[in-house]
Amino acid sequence: MEFDFLPNLPKSNLDDRTFEDLVEECLQRIPRYCPEWTNHNPSDPGITLVELFSWLTDQMLGRFNQVPRRQYVAFLELLGIRLQPPTPAQVEVTFYLSSALPQLYTIPAGIELATERITSEEAIVFTTEAPLAIGCPHIRHVLTAPQAETMPQSLRDRLANRWSETGAGDWGGPVLALFYEQPQPGYCFYLVFDEADPLDGNAIALTVKGQQATPTGINPTLPPRRWEAWDGEQWQPILDREVDDETQGFSFSELARQGGNPLQGADVLLHLPVEWPAVQFTTYRGRWLRCVCLPAADQRTPYEATPRITGLACRSVGGTVRASQCTQIERELLGISTGEPGQTFTLASTPVLPRQADEHIVTVDALGTPRRWVEVNDFADSGPQDLHYTLDAGQGTIQFGPQVREASSLRAQVAAQAGGQTELLRGARSRSLALAASQPEAAALEHQYGAVAPRGSRIFMAAYRTGGGIKGNVQAGTVRVLKTAVPYVTQVINRRPARHGSDGETLDQAVIRVPKLLRSRDRAVTPEDFETLTLQAGQGAVARARCLPVTTDGAGTVRVLVIPQADTTTIDQGLGLAPAALSLEPLLEQQILSYLDERRLLGVQVTCAEPDYTGVSVQAELFLEPAFNHAEGREDVLQRLRLALYRQFNPLIGGPDGQGWPFGRPVYIADVIALFQAFPQIRQIGAVQLFEVRHQGDRWQRLPPASVIDPGSEGTICSWFDRHLNSGHFLSCY
Repeated sequence: MEFDFLPNLPKSNLDDRTFEDLVEECLQRIPRYCPEWTNHNPSDPGITLVELFSWLTDQMLGRFNQVPRRQYVAFLELLGIRLQPPTPAQVEVTFYLSSALPQLYTIPAGIELATERITSEEAIVFTTEAPLAIGCPHIRHVLTAPQAETMPQSLRDRLANRWSETGAGDWGGPVLALFYEQPQPGYCFYLVFDEADPLDGNAIALTVKGQQATPTGINPTLPPRRWEAWDGEQWQPILDREVDDETQGFSFSELARQGGNPLQGADVLLHLPVEWPAVQFTTYRGRWLRCVCLPAADQRTPYEATPRITGLACRSVGGTVRASQCTQIERELLGISTGEPGQTFTLASTPVLPRQADEHIVTVDALGTPRRWVEVNDFADSGPQDLHYTLDAGQGTIQFGPQVREASSLRAQVAAQAGGQTELLRGARSRSLALAASQPEAAALEHQYGAVAPRGSRIFMAAYRTGGGIKGNVQAGTVRVLKTAVPYVTQVINRRPARHGSDGETLDQAVIRVPKLLRSRDRAVTPEDFETLTLQAGQGAVARARCLPVTTDGAGTVRVLVIPQADTTTIDQGLGLAPAALSLEPLLEQQILSYLDERRLLGVQVTCAEPDYTGVSVQAELFLEPAFNHAEGREDVLQRLRLALYRQFNPLIGGPDGQGWPFGRPVYIADVIALFQAFPQIRQIGAVQLFEVRHQGDRWQRLPPASVIDPGSEGTICSWFDRHLNSGHFLSCY
């Protein structure tokens, strides 16, 4: 490997002789050792042999001068630097039941799922991380409010003295107006479920019974409503697709067209948050979801009359749980202990993912007594009785504590052996006494770091996980093979793409990481320290981090902007990299904050957030060279230009250095022109316009053209194709 990225300090070669120097030195020694050899011309066969061996020696010296590089790697080993293992991709998978069950049903953790295997690729295996409880939902309250508040305050109970409970959580009665008589944008109704039911991550089918076409004037294929659930921090959308709403915005249009009866009900399939806690708003407590009226936009038309229903029922038809890209191996036999210090064993599968609480070494002695061992980074603080071991995640090598001898122990052993030979002449009894006296002294000169597994003990790895890598970042809808049989489950699928998978660290990456590690010394003091430690906390799931300057308001709060790793294959597909693929998930945020909390200064508060992503769209007129000015040539050039723009304006692989568009750097028209000028197919560049795409409210909007797009000090540039905004790059070739 080359160390071009390290500081180039003045240094001398260990042996600076060249090939010519070696040949000249050999020729000078010929008269001394072989005076009869007088022909020193290049045509002489002996000179040919001299040149051959000089060439071989020159190659050896070249290898010899590379010893400092190997010493650098050995220095990393002395520092305890290890290559970071790959990070498994995380995904949420949804299990669908064959039918609703009358009681609580739990799917255990450790269920294996996989993508479909094809001829060119192996199946990618995922394993669920926690059990999934599919409960029986019970509706307790139906409330309405004149506006969609974050913390609802003005609530009106619609069930009191009107409807009655007809079954386990099913309600029915006279015709009930969901909203007010004249629905306005922001009107909403709430469903409050019993907090005793475990419904985290459940997929529920909400059955709505009503009258046909009561909300006149709406577009049934795009109703003006939004389903949301309170996840403890915010209202989260829970309706994946419009086709999951068979009521079509409570109009029952398609049901009536097919001859169905709306009074029998139609289902709305809602996927609740993986964490759906019970909270209290005003005097009502439970698990909350709501339906909000939306204003007219795009093809949406508002309600002219409120929807009217006659009954509500709910049942769980499945659930969603988190899974990671890994395969779990349990109780693997490593071998039998010899009772010697420093024993090593190798796991059958590598690389080994970061260990969890139940993943450790267990030894079973001859009496069948198990003992649990603890993994440590090194044996520096391990005593002779400490059940410690180390694990190299990349190689899968497990090592037990070594025994280190002091420098004077060798002299003690030589003296003991000499004493033993002297006593041999005096008799066996005297020799045994001398050896017994010398053994305690020799043992005192040896130090055992970590306990030694007793001889004959069987050594097991209770459990470990293998897998990880960027290959686990699969697209939505690809994890659909159930490798572990689960009763009542008919289908499994990932409704969102897998994220945060990364390959293991290479030696080059470790060499670059070490100077930052030595500078921060695992303590977060400067902004660079926070950025370095944030990357370490992500374990490959964080692509970039930026620590903002501390505010002068005296709060002592450090704000770190985090850009997670994302799948960049969408760039080659001509779609760019949408900000939705770069969202900071709560699980990763909590992982980063926990890591920084142990390394921050006392009194400093740390927060993590996403950058302010600003979209950019380019409209340009381009004139091509005559050789490319035909239909196929123009299409090829347009495709190349779009890919170049998507690669340039994105926060992961964009920017001048290919490390992501810098934070706070504006985009100028000159940046686009400079990119176009690198294409020899372009003869002339016409008018170029930039359009800024900003997130306003709950949607992205394209602003009027501007000469410069400034993302602000807390933002960066992101470019993607949005079919609703038609915000791709508009390029015209002539």
